[in-house]
Amino acid sequence: MGKHIVAQRRGKGGLVYRSPSHRHIESSKLPPEGKYKVVDIVHAPGRNAPYVKLRSEGGKQFYQIAYLGAFVGEEVASGQSVETGYKPGTTATLGVLPDGMLIHNVESTPGDGGKFCRTAGSSAIIISHGEFVSVKLRSGKIRRFHPHCLATVGIVAGSGARDPPVLKAGNSVHFTRSRAKRPYSVRGVAMNAINHPHGGGNHQHVGRPSTVGFKAPPGRKVGRLSKKKSRLAR
Repeated sequence: MGKHIVAQRRGKGGLVYRSPSHRHIESSKLPPEGKYKVVDIVHAPGRNAPYVKLRSEGGKQFYQIAYLGAFVGEEVASGQSVETGYKPGTTATLGVLPDGMLIHNVESTPGDGGKFCRTAGSSAIIISHGEFVSVKLRSGKIRRFHPHCLATVGIVAGSGARDPPVLKAGNSVHFTRSRAKRPYSVRGVAMNAINHPHGGGNHQHVGRPSTVGFKAPPGRKVGRLSKKKSRLAR
């Protein structure tokens, strides 16, 4: 008896493919405007970068992605503009941050809490200002952001966490399980014909065009997926 292909099982959203939210500490969105003090640096399950635990002047606690050089007792600020300078850990809008500044946890739209450059060791650099702020991402792509988007100054901490070798396949399973990712993948041509459309045959080959249409049924929609063309009026 065959079984559903991996793409179908993942799309259904079972426990194996769902992120274990009960292990996560809290959301890593940017803190509200105000002054904070770093009270602790904690491990964040499901992330490759630690968290810094912030405490406001009113006693409320927030969590933020740790920046390189953070230490307990340090004071940081967050808001539209900061008067104390732009040291690592400071959160401000892209419109007031100077060119050449290294930033991370950049908002895609104002108020979304941060979407870009959140992994360990990643950062972006501000290139120019204008109607929009041009930022060069870690991939080399230059993206324009609204000047009111917030970002944190500095580089994300924890860049050397994965430098030691994994050594065992079991360690890789544990690394990926906390992020709801598959530690390995099996090629479709290596499966039986009953388990995958690319499987079967006297040798490993697809046996048919590997590109499928956009309207193909779920059991047939594997391989190179065609993109749906936009039907804009000319």
